[in-house]
Amino acid sequence: MSESPAASPVAAPVATPAPSAASKAKSKKRKAQDGTQATPNPNKKAKAGKHEITDDSLLDLEAGVNTSFSRMDPPLLADYVARQAKRFGTDLSPVELSDLYISANAIRDTTTFTATRTKENLPDFLEEFAAAEGKEGKEKEEAKKRLGGTPPKNGAPHTIVVTGGGLRAADLVRASRKFQRKGNVVSKLFAKHFKVEEQVRFLAKNKTGIAIGTPARLMDLLDNGALSVEHLKRIVVDASYIDQKKRGVLDMKDTIMPLAKWLTRKEFKDRYIDDEKHLDLLFF
Repeated sequence: MSESPAASPVAAPVATPAPSAASKAKSKKRKAQDGTQATPNPNKKAKAGKHEITDDSLLDLEAGVNTSFSRMDPPLLADYVARQAKRFGTDLSPVELSDLYISANAIRDTTTFTATRTKENLPDFLEEFAAAEGKEGKEKEEAKKRLGGTPPKNGAPHTIVVTGGGLRAADLVRASRKFQRKGNVVSKLFAKHFKVEEQVRFLAKNKTGIAIGTPARLMDLLDNGALSVEHLKRIVVDASYIDQKKRGVLDMKDTIMPLAKWLTRKEFKDRYIDDEKHLDLLFF
């Protein structure tokens, strides 16, 4: 610990002649010849921007959208999720963090979707990527129609949309009503205003094609067997949405950690790269 100014006398500064321009030039030349030319310290800048991993110019505050996600290909998305999990998972061991890693091969590229990723455009996004990758024409149109259908089993959606909070989830449910039919409800699987027991009963009695919820509640419902992923075709992460504090589902510990654990469950990870029972992972 350094001494305070009162602890010891301070000697008066001794004036020294300022180096001439010529001597400065010689000094720089000697350093260059010796290979000791001073270089900027990258640690200072890195430390200052340690958690600034998105460009503020890409935040559309009026629309409530972080547009950077629309430009991220699978490797960039995988890296982003890994960095955020490491940032907030400081209480986890390296092995535990590695378990939360999502391979770039598991993520479907959605950079071709150019519309702003607002709630109103979620239905178009789902339709754009309803078909398996590479399928076009008649197969794509049939896949779009199936978004309005339901698997034969109760509580077994073909699509799960994961978002950060109850209010946002409710907004996405309303935006997805075009896919709702008689006997096919868009499920509200989040904690706000709903108890787990209520959702367990709902899933037991109803068929649902699309379920929209928060990571923690989805995890609870899957763990207790109420939510079935037997017929699941795709998981969509509501990544682009940001609140007034510029935070999205990947930017807060309370959401990124349960989200990472949800996405890396064994029943999902095995299917991301399974050709026969493939599961799409998309970031909206």
